[in-house]
Amino acid sequence: MELSTYGMSRERGYLSDFEIDTITLPSALDGPVQAAGDLSAILTSGRARHWLAQVPQPDMAAFLAEASDAQIRVAMVHYSFMVQAYVWGEEHAPESLPANLAVPICALAERLGQAPLLPYSGYVLDNWYRLDKAGDIALDNIAMHQNFLGGMDENWFVLIHVAIEAEAGRALELATELVDASDAGDADRVETLLQTMHTVWDRVNAHFDRMPERCDPYIYYQRVRPYIHGWKNNAATPNGLVYEGVERFGGKPQAFRGQTGSQSSIVPAMDALFNVCHENDPLREYLDELHAYRPIPHRQFIEDLAEASSLRAFATNAPSGVKDAFNACVEQVARFRTRHLEYAASYINKQACSGAGNDTDVGTGGTPFMKYLKKHRDENRAQLV
Repeated sequence: MELSTYGMSRERGYLSDFEIDTITLPSALDGPVQAAGDLSAILTSGRARHWLAQVPQPDMAAFLAEASDAQIRVAMVHYSFMVQAYVWGEEHAPESLPANLAVPICALAERLGQAPLLPYSGYVLDNWYRLDKAGDIALDNIAMHQNFLGGMDENWFVLIHVAIEAEAGRALELATELVDASDAGDADRVETLLQTMHTVWDRVNAHFDRMPERCDPYIYYQRVRPYIHGWKNNAATPNGLVYEGVERFGGKPQAFRGQTGSQSSIVPAMDALFNVCHENDPLREYLDELHAYRPIPHRQFIEDLAEASSLRAFATNAPSGVKDAFNACVEQVARFRTRHLEYAASYINKQACSGAGNDTDVGTGGTPFMKYLKKHRDENRAQLV
């Protein structure tokens, strides 16, 4: 397995191979790009739907016929933010999305093989750039391009994820090397690679630990989280959302899950590598459903890795050094999941005030997240060799 086959790299992992500030969209999309750039002002006005309903609707067939993959993904970033702002930018959620937003985002989503709302890939993976192009992808050198309200807390929340994704690129490369080494029966090589994997996860977890530095739980809950919900299993949108003008939906409401860190492909790749399994229950069904929200190449990488990896079986019958290194890496992923659970408690569950679509007991993906995250972590931790 080669990362490049899936559009990935050691340096960037699942992050886009382009930086969003370097991609120019054609003039036919000037109106939507300007509106997306004005989202903070539009949301602050209190009349988000009034302004967003006036965004001109471009000829998406003409755009898609000529656009590069990077341009399509950047257009998806802008449109998905506008769609979220239209739905969640006022006190009560609407029953429908106007055609000027619905038709373009559905065309983009269909081309990308994703759902027509804000995905993790649009929120994080394709929505970043380096301030100094000669510098590293590091927290002191990266910026978020498309915002809702903007500000340090919103930026930092996304940029922590960007830094984690970049750091994890090395873990993904090690995963492919571990498949080869275990297939070759090279215990010494497997042990060395697992030890290196452990140090990579130390860095990943160190990035995650920095979330509270510049993202306050109250600000996150009140000014960041409200805009990233979906319209499935959401009391504010019990019937989903009608996408006006989209023929394939036949005027019927559609329910899609909101973007969530659980749409990141890092941990699922580690589960695939370490052959960590989850019980066949509602949590497993949810995880399987989220898989379809990932970019197609990332789904394929996870699926191919799961099929190729026999690392658990190898470690089970290997010398104690391999077993210890294997278990230490499994524990590192469990540590990451534990931190996620702790943040879910402090940033969401302990924020007593709820608002439309901002339930303290239901995640942006539409699930009882505290229960699911804990169960996921516990299943991970229980599967040592």
